[in-house]
Amino acid sequence: MIKSLLILSLSFFSVLLQAEPVSKSYWGDKAIGSHDTVAYHQDAVKKAHKAVTGNQQFIVKYSGANWYFVSAASAAKFAQDPDKYKPLFNGFCANALSLGEGLVPTNGKIWEFFGDQLHLFYAEAGRQRWLTGDWQQYQQVAHSAWAGLKDK
Repeated sequence: MIKSLLILSLSFFSVLLQAEPVSKSYWGDKAIGSHDTVAYHQDAVKKAHKAVTGNQQFIVKYSGANWYFVSAASAAKFAQDPDKYKPLFNGFCANALSLGEGLVPTNGKIWEFFGDQLHLFYAEAGRQRWLTGDWQQYQQVAHSAWAGLKDK
C-alpha cells in the first residue's frame, strides 16, 4: 500500500514538473544501477564505502526512472525529499560533466560525498581526480555543463 502511494504521488509530481534526465540502466528504467540512494547517506555505508543495492519490492518512480531502496523506510525518506537524497546531476558522472564530456551514465558503484552532496562517477579515475584535485572548481564547471545539457 505504501509503495503504491509513493509511486502514484511521485509519478503525479513528475508529470507536473519537467523531468530532468536521470542516469538509468540500458535495459529498463533503473536509476543509478538500482542502488539505494538514501543508503549512501548512512554513516555505516559511508565508512565502508560500499554501494547498497535496492530491492524490487521498494521502488519509487521519480523523474521518469525507478529508484530502488532496501526498505519501505528508505523509500519513504526519498519520497518525502528526493532532492535531499538523489545524487547530484541525477546520477550522471560528475567528472565527465566537469570535463565537457556530456551526460555519461553511472551504475552507482563509484561514489563520493563532496561537501554534503552525493556525486557518482563512471570510473574510479574520475573519483580520484576529484579527491586529489580542486573538486570545488570541477563542481562549478559540472554545474554549468549540467545546466546546458539537462533540458536537451
